[in-house]
Amino acid sequence: MPRRPHSTSPHDSPRLAKKPKLQHLSPENFKNGVFLAPMVRSGALPTRLFALKHGADLVWGPEMVDKAMLNAERVVDPVSGVISYNGKSRAMFTTHPIEKPYLIFQIGSADPELAVRAAKSVMQDVSGIDLNCGCPKPFSTHAGMGAALLSNPDLLCSILTALREAMPPEITVTAKIRLLPTQEETLKLVERIINCGVSAITIHCRTRNMRPREAALVERLREIVDFVEGLGKGIAVIENGDCVSFEDAKRIRTITGAHSVMIATAAESNPSVFSPTPLIDVEETLIPAYLRLSKYFDHHWGLFKYCANQFHGPRQNVTKAQAQALHQKLSAAKSYDAFADIMGSRTGEDEFREIEEAINSRPDRHHAALKLAEEVHDNAPVSTPPNRENPEPPSLDAPLAPPNARRMPIPSVISGHDAVTPTPGGGVPLAA
Repeated sequence: MPRRPHSTSPHDSPRLAKKPKLQHLSPENFKNGVFLAPMVRSGALPTRLFALKHGADLVWGPEMVDKAMLNAERVVDPVSGVISYNGKSRAMFTTHPIEKPYLIFQIGSADPELAVRAAKSVMQDVSGIDLNCGCPKPFSTHAGMGAALLSNPDLLCSILTALREAMPPEITVTAKIRLLPTQEETLKLVERIINCGVSAITIHCRTRNMRPREAALVERLREIVDFVEGLGKGIAVIENGDCVSFEDAKRIRTITGAHSVMIATAAESNPSVFSPTPLIDVEETLIPAYLRLSKYFDHHWGLFKYCANQFHGPRQNVTKAQAQALHQKLSAAKSYDAFADIMGSRTGEDEFREIEEAINSRPDRHHAALKLAEEVHDNAPVSTPPNRENPEPPSLDAPLAPPNARRMPIPSVISGHDAVTPTPGGGVPLAA
């Protein structure tokens, strides 16, 4: 599909979204919320907007490497108002003014100077900068970024300090980390990060060597939250790992005491999980609307296909055969034109205006705070639910399984893996 001509100035667009009521984030805005996690590819602009429409309080963009952003050209679509940061062949990152008050831009970096330059290149279009310190994938860690920073806390903190010093006060600086093998190590790192002046810290409750199929170690977070609150700086701790819905966020907060909760995999499958009543029959209720909005935004076709093919959920009116047929058609299609029958008479502009209305009609940024504060139902589970994403049968490493050889502690220097069970006794206290 040929791309539309673009303007290099946002003032040339007659159709920019009306000015949002909320302009700047503060540390308090990271509390009492349910957030969309940063996800490579899956955290695309249409997904973030649908998440906001259905109740996400804040949304994180996908990790962008600092060097890539330095060479990007910022252009504005004169029709939709979409802002693109373009590389040589296509847009690397896209956003829209309607999401700016809720958008956190995540940077992958191993260099304070490059991180600052990348942050300055996008700060006019975002409300916060987040440093990725948790991604274990080779594309992030090979150059010392992502989870590699967990092993280099001096560099990690120098990047955060440089970002905080360089960013204007209205741009928040945050960090997203993983648990370290021991609670003592984790607490020491968290304290150093808090002292860098961050507005919040997100903790993915898995260690670097753990994978999504392994249950998150949410039991370890309560001690960390209490520790951060004891520092007296009012910094929010955001839990990430195994939360599957708005209602499930209440369970997570009950277990961990976290100030907010972040959803990743479940939102990748259905970005309406931020609503107390998420969409069902997504093949009818979500994918056609996502298709229309993506076409209106001139969204990259391959990226649309990837995201749309992740969508699935409970079905009531749609049969399994119908759902499979739609996903097969998505996989085989070469362009948006193949879906004229699905898009119908409703347009992408209609979808955008509906999203815009939903975002602008929010009573306040903490629209979910009261709901999250409600008591968890008496029958709410206090452990990872059996129907979590990427379900796997319990392994022999399960902490409550009968004694077996697999559960004997093996030094990491021999096994090459971090422990995957919660720290006994709720954690190791800091040394006096």
